[in-house]
Amino acid sequence: MAIFLGQVAAALAAGNSVIAKPAEQTTLIAHRAVRLLHEAGIPETVLQLLPGDGATVGNALTGDDRVAGVAFTGSTEVARLINRRLAARDTAIATLIAETGGQNALIADSSALPEQLVKDAIASAFQSAGQRCSAARVLFVQRDIADKVMTMLAGAMAELKVGDPGLLSTDIGPVIDDEALAILNAHAERMDREATPIATVALGPDCQHGCFFAPRAYELTALSQLHREVFGPVLHVIRFDGDRIDSVIDQINASGYGLTLGVHSRIDSTIERIASRARVGNCYVNRNQIGAVVGVQPFGGEGLSGTGPKAGGPHYLPRFATERTLTVNTTASGGNASLLTLSE
Repeated sequence: MAIFLGQVAAALAAGNSVIAKPAEQTTLIAHRAVRLLHEAGIPETVLQLLPGDGATVGNALTGDDRVAGVAFTGSTEVARLINRRLAARDTAIATLIAETGGQNALIADSSALPEQLVKDAIASAFQSAGQRCSAARVLFVQRDIADKVMTMLAGAMAELKVGDPGLLSTDIGPVIDDEALAILNAHAERMDREATPIATVALGPDCQHGCFFAPRAYELTALSQLHREVFGPVLHVIRFDGDRIDSVIDQINASGYGLTLGVHSRIDSTIERIASRARVGNCYVNRNQIGAVVGVQPFGGEGLSGTGPKAGGPHYLPRFATERTLTVNTTASGGNASLLTLSE
């Protein structure tokens, strides 16, 4: 809801009419949100909800010459489709603001506090059942502390409870639909063959019905074992030698994604080295890497992770407007030259 309303509100604040097309899995909450905006005074002619699947409704919208721009949050593959669809129109060039996924990594050197690291890794990888675009997918941990961290990670995961998210006792709820569950199950089957299992959270008897996936962690030998983003509660752990930290950053940059990066270290020079070399939109130090606060941590990626500008940042709203300038030569009337900037 936060992502959906953030995009709608930004477009409205910049003076646009908005067609709000939610993901087909989130129609009910989008409907309620739009109804509340109407009740708050936004005219129905200015904000209209148009639910449906992407192949039909989304395709029709992005191919319509009357659409001036699209703000999209979702997968990199769908963002590419939208970009091609907009570019194929024989009309004005449309604006595309895309915030997509990421192969988000968390890097921990030997100076990291293992207890804090494990706590933040658990939150980053498994909160919201790993269905945040900012969620940690890979934990690079220095070899000196790797065994201890993985033992603690397995122990912490054993305390997690998967179940009904409406219960306070639940830590992790279901994934969004059967399709997401099938993708995660297929990935887990491949990891069971190609990686070393670290831990799997047990599913209780109340998880027999619904899209429940057991959160799990695997040890990999290299980032190249992951072919694409795995959107769910799966954490992949990779050991690295302390003198190979530049190689770790190179692997992350080579993936093409650039959304979030976590760094756990108590050495300032290491933190600065990683942050300056990593091509990511958001770098979080000694904390989890989810839950950016609007106005405090502007959020957005680069490369395969989005176009920018960052939501919650100073450049976001102007992207929803077209700038025009009016320059007046007032010399003949004895006044001063002036420049007026207009936005539409």
